[in-house]
Amino acid sequence: MNSAEKLVMMVNQIAANLMHEADPAAVTADHIRQFWSPHMRAQLAERVKAEGVGALSPTAQNAFALLVQP
Repeated sequence: MNSAEKLVMMVNQIAANLMHEADPAAVTADHIRQFWSPHMRAQLAERVKAEGVGALSPTAQNAFALLVQP
């Protein structure tokens, strides 16, 4: 498993663990903003740009959309 695949796995796990929240996508995005380095966030964005969001869970997809908003 390469590092980009690991990041996809991690964001899916974070999203799954936060499903009990009122807005799990927003909380997942906040978690990534707070605890992931800019390099990790950039790697995830590159992976999604290259391969699409298909490997992300629906909640992780929504969180990713929130992360890339200006």
